Amino acid sequence: MVDGHQTFVIVGGGLAGAKAAETLRSEGFTGRVILIGDERDHPYERPPLSKGYLQGKEDRDSVFVHEPGWYAQADVELHLGQMVVAIDRAAKSVRLGDGTVLTYDKLLLATGAEPRRLTIPGTGLAGVHHLRRLAHADRLRQTLAALGRDNGHLVIAGAGWIGLEVAAAARGYGAEVTVVEPEPCPLHQVVGPELGQIFADLHGGHGVRFHFGARLTEITGQDGMVLAVRTDDGEEHPAHAVLAAVGAAPRTALAEAAGLTLADREYGGGIAVDASLRTSDPDIYAAGDVAAADHPLLGTRLRVEHWANALNGGPAAARAMLGQEVSYDRVPYFFSDQYDVGLEYSGWAPAGSYDQVVIRGDAGKREFIAFWLKEGRVLAGMNVNVWDVTGPIQALIRSGVPVSPDTLGDPTTPLPAPPS
Repeated sequence: MVDGHQTFVIVGGGLAGAKAAETLRSEGFTGRVILIGDERDHPYERPPLSKGYLQGKEDRDSVFVHEPGWYAQADVELHLGQMVVAIDRAAKSVRLGDGTVLTYDKLLLATGAEPRRLTIPGTGLAGVHHLRRLAHADRLRQTLAALGRDNGHLVIAGAGWIGLEVAAAARGYGAEVTVVEPEPCPLHQVVGPELGQIFADLHGGHGVRFHFGARLTEITGQDGMVLAVRTDDGEEHPAHAVLAAVGAAPRTALAEAAGLTLADREYGGGIAVDASLRTSDPDIYAAGDVAAADHPLLGTRLRVEHWANALNGGPAAARAMLGQEVSYDRVPYFFSDQYDVGLEYSGWAPAGSYDQVVIRGDAGKREFIAFWLKEGRVLAGMNVNVWDVTGPIQALIRSGVPVSPDTLGDPTTPLPAPPS
């Protein structure tokens, strides 16, 4: 029974917002909970958009966070297909695109991120895709199926996680795939050259062509349809569809217009929040892709765009909004599926932060764990087709205690346990 003594408004209809609403109710909050999303679909999870749903292995309904009826049962007021166009911090209110004004006691911004666009000629042609929303995945799934039937060509700009997962899905449909990437290998900024070649070999073995050290400069077409792409080194590749997989930018315009403090670009941009996910306004919080949080464990400000951060960050922000003590110190985590390879990555080891990579297992067979170390301390670990090791890997990261590389790299010995 909602008593209306307080109103908590959540802006953002993704996983972080939906899990925040769920947590408010499970923690006993009896005030109004209002969830506003600018898509007409109910809140959904994004990993299937480049994995199971895109591959045609999962139904569309499998992506949703809750059954549609859950929101009414939990007394969560939904405003779908609505943009929040302004925050009035003095009046503690938000204004929707249709003119509706809603007041709040606490406000959570879970506005997510949006795909970066290619700024080259030809992006307005039919057949140029981005992948961030369910509607994008609906369209791309149909395109991949058609390319597979017609022996069509997909060109992907960017060899990051989204680019590689879509490449795998496209090959599953039988489409021809070329990936154009300015770095010398896939995932260069994430896993480094030590591991990037493994992914190049994986995809190359499934028929994906890579064009490294180049960027798209033009998409050419005829009668409004894509025909080819050109790169800055003078090459041309046939294309019937193009995917721009060149990263995502946090959706901070609403926060910026309201005068909230934003994080510097060196920290990934986003809305600056403390360890309790509170912004520079004590009654406004941020979670998910848009939040750049002071991370107590890593000792830096960090913006994380992955599923686990939305899954856990939304509930953490909800508890903080309720006045609970919150120190959001989760080890960053994500997972990926490509062909017969599944992997999990834990930690944070950007380029230049580590001095050694240790491989435990058989990288040639793609059954191994990779560790990124700095002065013997484990910064990150990635298990590839090796399972049930995320807990020990994250424990090593949390401990910050130096570990012998020889021990880490020896698959005949158990993973070392950090001191208690």
